[in-house]
Amino acid sequence: MNKLLLGALLSLSMLSTTAIPADAATRHVSKRHAHRKTVKRVGVGAGAGAAVGALAGGGKGAAIGALAGGGAGAAYDHHKKKQGQ
Repeated sequence: MNKLLLGALLSLSMLSTTAIPADAATRHVSKRHAHRKTVKRVGVGAGAGAAVGALAGGGKGAAIGALAGGGAGAAYDHHKKKQGQ
């Protein structure tokens, strides 16, 4: 009886440790790396917005497009950071 109980307990403990998904482990991301991602996302959005704005409305359109694209990049970055939690 003791061997059966011990075997069942051992099997259950081994099964529970292997059932945890690998991506459930927390990873440490440095603040520098996180800030770099934010700057890249906002910069790409601003650049794309400026390009579209320049094609659509010249200099003033480029400025408006850069602001809109930067805002969209910031919103995307915020979304991705919340999704990672």
